[in-house]
Amino acid sequence: MTLNFGRHLMAIPGPSVIPDRVLNAMHQPSPNIYEGALIDLALSLYPDLKTVARTKGEAVIYIANGHGAWEAAITNTLSRGDKVLVLGTGRFAIGWGEWGRKTGIVPTVINFGMSDAADPAKLEQALRADKAHEYKAVLLTQTDTASSVKNDIAALRKAIDAADHPALFMVDCIASLGCERFEMDAWGVDLMVSGCQKGLMTPPGLSFLFANERALEARKTADLATSYWDWMPRLNPEGIYQNFAGTSPTHHLFGLREALDMLVHEEGVEAAWDRQELFAHAIWAAVNAWGEDGGDLRLNVQNPASRSRAVTCILTSNGNGTRIREWCEKTAGLTLGIGIGAAVQGSPEWHNNFRIGHMGHLNVPMVMGILGTIDSALKTLDIPHGSNALNAASQVIAKG
Repeated sequence: MTLNFGRHLMAIPGPSVIPDRVLNAMHQPSPNIYEGALIDLALSLYPDLKTVARTKGEAVIYIANGHGAWEAAITNTLSRGDKVLVLGTGRFAIGWGEWGRKTGIVPTVINFGMSDAADPAKLEQALRADKAHEYKAVLLTQTDTASSVKNDIAALRKAIDAADHPALFMVDCIASLGCERFEMDAWGVDLMVSGCQKGLMTPPGLSFLFANERALEARKTADLATSYWDWMPRLNPEGIYQNFAGTSPTHHLFGLREALDMLVHEEGVEAAWDRQELFAHAIWAAVNAWGEDGGDLRLNVQNPASRSRAVTCILTSNGNGTRIREWCEKTAGLTLGIGIGAAVQGSPEWHNNFRIGHMGHLNVPMVMGILGTIDSALKTLDIPHGSNALNAASQVIAKG
């Protein structure tokens, strides 16, 4: 029996659920891109984006996905042959480094695996060993979407300072911006990249780069900058045409304006962080309960301090990850995230994990609906699991 003749619920770790208000804001004719209301709307986005990032630095908007922001970060600050240190805690920081290799930089990876956060002591050790200061930047994610590992950005900054190393500190917040506490200026981050399709609740298509004075200074000697990715014309535009290196992404701007109204001016960024924190703990409680009494589910990240507040990776066996996902999607109308990372598509590892995306536009009925659907899948498919998951989650939410 098919049970999905209601509104389908996406619980993948991005693109996240798009609020109806955002969709409605985008549902209008194309505007004049040279003058008029669009100009004021576009300029209003930058202060609010910086509020979410907690920075007084510069903000740049690119018509691109997160990979575009990766390339913009690299090409505006580095030169061909420069070495960078990559802290791997899943898939995406390593991917950033490899993306940079194609532009001409040389990444060195310290791989902490798929379940552990980056160790500040090991970072400090690596930088102290770099007597000649050959590493020009340290690259990492705050949250790795593949593994659901969260890194302690403030502690890693302290490690760089303890080593007295001048490398730029560059952080990917594509999965975490607007979902987890991030303090760009207070934590000493030199450059941060993100995207619109996760915590910022807007359809994919925009990416963001935030830069402080050290990153801006690095632009003066970087020799990788190209016409499109160069942030200089965007920081000093002669008109809105230069802000976007051509025609504005008009309808994405309409949607982003509405999303920022909701996040910054209505709920508030810190309140959103608290909400995401609560929902994450509720999901962890449910997964831990499913794992009791010989249950075939467990959290990928064992240390709660190293778990993402935006996505949770869950491990199973015997191909049960795929079985759960397929039942939830085809029978119940819930799409969960596939297992990615170290696994090769079609391998046993690929089929033995899945992810819950819990970011952005999310409330209690949605969270409990996700958990209830998974619980039903476990029962239908006769997958071993503990019996107290929904009660455990609701207790977390009730205590707030």
